[in-house]
Amino acid sequence: MIWAKEETLSREEIKEIQTTRLRETVKRVYNTVEPYRKKMDEAGIKPENIRGLEDLHNLPFTTKQDMRDNYPFGLFAVPKKDLIRIHASSGTTGKPTVVGYTRKDLDIWSECVCRIACMGGAQPDEIAQICFGYGMFTGALGLHYGLERLGAAIVPSSTGNTEKQLMFMKDFGTTLLIATPSYALRIAEVAEQMDIHPQRDLDMRTALVGSELMTEAMRQEMYKAWGDHMNITQNYGMSELMGPGVSGECLELNGMHVNEDHFIPEIIDPRTGEVLPPGEKGELVITCISKEALPLIRYRTKDITRLMYEPCKCGRTTVRMENLLGRTDDMLKIRGVNVFPSQIEEVLLNIEECGPHYEIVVDRKNHSDTLEIRVEVLSDYMMDSYAALQELERKIKSKIRVVLGLDVKVSLVSPNSIQRFEGKAKRVIDLRKN
Repeated sequence: MIWAKEETLSREEIKEIQTTRLRETVKRVYNTVEPYRKKMDEAGIKPENIRGLEDLHNLPFTTKQDMRDNYPFGLFAVPKKDLIRIHASSGTTGKPTVVGYTRKDLDIWSECVCRIACMGGAQPDEIAQICFGYGMFTGALGLHYGLERLGAAIVPSSTGNTEKQLMFMKDFGTTLLIATPSYALRIAEVAEQMDIHPQRDLDMRTALVGSELMTEAMRQEMYKAWGDHMNITQNYGMSELMGPGVSGECLELNGMHVNEDHFIPEIIDPRTGEVLPPGEKGELVITCISKEALPLIRYRTKDITRLMYEPCKCGRTTVRMENLLGRTDDMLKIRGVNVFPSQIEEVLLNIEECGPHYEIVVDRKNHSDTLEIRVEVLSDYMMDSYAALQELERKIKSKIRVVLGLDVKVSLVSPNSIQRFEGKAKRVIDLRKN
């Protein structure tokens, strides 16, 4: 089901909407947001210099540091009296980033989420259980209101108490799961421990996962746990841009469609800032062209992807962003080699003896970086066979060497011995920072 006509416009119609909204947004931001005006003046740019999309690259970037430097409301384009809601990041590494919404912003947010839900196979008759944490995090409430707009009944169960989550799923007949990929797997794991078979005893037919990267190998693990009949799609967003709803996968599973009437995506070289041509892989930059409260210009997301403009079989004409490779700030530099955790995950989850739970431990010994991969074996019986463990360790090392060009230490551990997460999974432990 395609929710909105804007998802099927011609490329010319999309560009016309983007051009109009970009010019209006730049003019409004210049006139109302002092830090933006200062940046543009320093770059020698006036609003009238931005005549079309071809001029977008002349505008300065916005970063998370800009939001922290202007904490809490310095980048807002409306007075506080016009705000309807305020969200913020956890601020674990400094001042949190604060985002706000006007009434119109919340309406657009719900519309965008409704679109990506439909892309992923959601229907108006869903019983939707939201297993994201409610609070300052944008994910839960963003999906809540978008799915209500679709017509779904919402079970706002939040995170934690997985046994009770499963009770609700069984008793309420939940059909749509909202969670991180890792927590969706955890729910299925606990279900088996409670003698609940997800495919036989639950009515789940669709999963909209987000808030953390999902590799194709992780998707296959979810199919194993929940069944091949499930529609399992991921969606993309971040609090600074809006929350969930920037883009999402359709059932063709060929990248995430961007809501281009609200967001203009670019791909840049993360080192030079140069805009890369379509199809090239680099850092995603997003410009918000319909937000009232916080219309960020050329926001550097740090996410690595590429843009695909070829038509999609689903009938949507909007550009697709390839499923993320990782983030520039998640990339590990190990003995001169760039390593993304997603590369390691793909290797591990394609080895049938490995479970889906792992940790990556980085350290420095004798002035040299070390990389250890701790991974659960799928069955306890393997822990009793030294020969089987040796062979599995050799297989993992060999496949990692092919992908990364590095020799790593592999530690095989028993099932259920690696920490589980209800929110974003923390896979990397970098001891070099100590």
